[in-house]
Amino acid sequence: IITTTTSSSLIGGTCGSSLSNITITVEKEECGFCISINATWCSGYCFTKDPVDKNLPVKYIQNVCMFKAIIYETVKIPGCTGQAESFYSYPVATGCHCATCDADITDCTRRGLEPSYCSYAGFNQAKYLFPV
Repeated sequence: IITTTTSSSLIGGTCGSSLSNITITVEKEECGFCISINATWCSGYCFTKDPVDKNLPVKYIQNVCMFKAIIYETVKIPGCTGQAESFYSYPVATGCHCATCDADITDCTRRGLEPSYCSYAGFNQAKYLFPV
C-alpha cells in the first residue's frame, strides 16, 4: 500500500505557492543584539509519496519547495560601530521549485530554528532593516 498526497496544482512538480515574504532575525555576535530583516523565501506544497510499508522496495519521493535561484543582499547593522564588520549578508530567493532537499546547500532538518530565534535574552527589537 502506498499513500500519496497530491493536489491538482502539484501535478508536474511545481510548488503550490512560491516566493513568500518572511521576516528573519539575525544576530552578529560582535554587536551583542539581534535585528529583524524582511526577505523573500520559498514556501509551498510539493508532490510527496511515502510507502506505508517501509519494507517494500518502493522509491520514496520526498520533494520540498526550495529555492531555484538566490541572490545575496546586505544590511548595515545600526549600533554596531567600532566593529570591523558592521554589515550582514543573507540569501534571498528569486525563484522556487520542487526538488529533493540538497543538504550541501540547505538545512534539510525536520525542524530547524524558527526565523525569529535570537540567542540574546530580552530580545524585543522591532526595527526592520532593508538592503543597503
